[in-house]
Amino acid sequence: MSARFDMATTDKAAYKAMFGLESYLQNISLNHIQKELIKIRASQINGCAFCLDMHTKDALKYGETPQRIFLLNAWRDAREFFTEEEQVLLEMTEEITLISQKGLTDETYYKAKQLFEEAEIAQIIMAIITINAWNRIGISTHLQIVKEI
Repeated sequence: MSARFDMATTDKAAYKAMFGLESYLQNISLNHIQKELIKIRASQINGCAFCLDMHTKDALKYGETPQRIFLLNAWRDAREFFTEEEQVLLEMTEEITLISQKGLTDETYYKAKQLFEEAEIAQIIMAIITINAWNRIGISTHLQIVKEI
């Protein structure tokens, strides 16, 4: 599969707007690992190889363990490896990414409210929305993974 076009050069204004969201996400209350777990899980669901490659590498740089990355797709069967907060983040990620199935359920929202302030929940939702947008850009334009030697 070859790349279709480079969104960054073809529509600079749109790309700039996406980076505005990224700038916003740099200053939210979630830590680096939490943000990368959201990005990896959404990218797994969406099948975005480019984003999976990027965010698993980023997670490792931030100190995430390979084992937790390997288990992320099956986190419900490996709950002991993820904190309660991370489990709620992953539930939210799945439900928002798969919005057409049922959306963010009341059950998951109430779990989040027990662990996070309302402003933090808004930030989590924005983090999930942003990676989903990046996934759609990556998949639609056939962003290519650079092979490492």
